[in-house]
Amino acid sequence: MKRGMSRTVTLLAAGVMATALATPAFAEVQRESMAPDDVAVNEMATTADEVVAYWTPERMREAVPMDLLLADAADVAAGATADVSPEAVAERVAEVARGEARTVPGVAPTAFPNAGGPWDGGGEVVQTAGRVFFNFDGNASSCSGNAVTSGNKSVVITAGHCVKYQGSWHTDWIFVPAYDDGNAPYGEWPARLTLTTPQWEQSEDMNYDVGAAVVEQVGGQYLTDVVGAQGIAFNQGRNLDMYTFGYPAASPYDGTELIYCSGPTITDFLLTGDHGMNCDMTGGSSGGPWFLDFDESTGTGVQASVNSFGYTFLPGYMFGPYFGSEAEALYEAAQTS
Repeated sequence: MKRGMSRTVTLLAAGVMATALATPAFAEVQRESMAPDDVAVNEMATTADEVVAYWTPERMREAVPMDLLLADAADVAAGATADVSPEAVAERVAEVARGEARTVPGVAPTAFPNAGGPWDGGGEVVQTAGRVFFNFDGNASSCSGNAVTSGNKSVVITAGHCVKYQGSWHTDWIFVPAYDDGNAPYGEWPARLTLTTPQWEQSEDMNYDVGAAVVEQVGGQYLTDVVGAQGIAFNQGRNLDMYTFGYPAASPYDGTELIYCSGPTITDFLLTGDHGMNCDMTGGSSGGPWFLDFDESTGTGVQASVNSFGYTFLPGYMFGPYFGSEAEALYEAAQTS
């Protein structure tokens, strides 16, 4: 990196009102994590009825994505290269993608590759993916999430910063599958618990930016009985073809429809060990699912990451954490809660 150039990342999602962006807060990006501990769990203080009443269609439309929270990582990445220009980064990304990515057998090619656009393919992902709404420091905020198969039929996977950020757990947390411009065709599902990895809870380590919610029943029904569920897997391969989905709400998107990207992935060689993909989704998409073995004809796949962050000096690329044993422990805690 050239002297004087700051190495920064942008969290992609958690929306806040514009006034909250006046004084950006900085989160460290670390290569080494703290020792694993118990999964961090937060029990919601607000009742389900109160949360549903709070999130009117108008308030959902007004939720603003926090797409410019920067993390100054110039001095915290152990082993990071000191002299890397943006041009060198872009070239290295292209080299890795050309040399290491491979096509997963069975992936339909119609919507592949794609750097960002509306998903018109239908299938189960239209129902399992949705928009997440919550209060961040009293501001109406948004992310994305996805329903996965689970023992309690109630688990939504999202990003860690979509459940907890800057030392505080988000409140009034609700999942709206198949969100459609203020409409909730499959209901509104308030969380009774939100969870994240100990590494994110303790130090906001981007390698472990994974969160989950256990949602209440609605009308006596469980979430995945209503919307279906995607598979989820851990400790999978790297540099594979993947699809990612979300509800970006920052320009040029407006949060009203499901957007996707697809293509070969790389492994971040700068500050994290995360997956990377050519994708122009913006704020509000954080927490949306990354799929391996995605079948376009059925809209189903195996979730293996979530939308997490992008480098400010490398526009057009999205990164998401590798789902290892820490993410698996989080999922197990959620599905048994």
